[in-house]
Amino acid sequence: MPKVKTNRIKYPAGWELIEPSLRELDAKMREAELDPHDGKRKCEALWPIFKIAHQKSRYIFDLYHKRTDISKELYEFCLDQGYADRNLIAKWKKPGYERLCCLRCIQPRDHNFATTCVCRVPKHLREEKDVECVHCGCMGCASGD
Repeated sequence: MPKVKTNRIKYPAGWELIEPSLRELDAKMREAELDPHDGKRKCEALWPIFKIAHQKSRYIFDLYHKRTDISKELYEFCLDQGYADRNLIAKWKKPGYERLCCLRCIQPRDHNFATTCVCRVPKHLREEKDVECVHCGCMGCASGD
């Protein structure tokens, strides 16, 4: 008789320490996805989703790179399973991108005149002081702020 294949995922050591926080953020994500967006602009409906995705990635990044509370195996597992955004974390490691909110803010094809988003401009160099990013609702993620 052939063996039955299961889809069971083997969790690495230390998973039980971060699982409650990730489950809580997943619940917030589901709530944000189901939240009605009546009266909001089309882009504003996605802002809470971007913020929660950023929060999850930052949580895992901080646990591994700043506080070193989790192992490399658990860190790679979280990235492979989609709990954090691998590309966003790669940008956070580079100088000048430590506070980057989302990848869309640095893609020149998404902006006028092939530049970056207004949230990437330091606050002391802005003409208007209160500016929100159209893509993710960020108020400012420049490293100099």
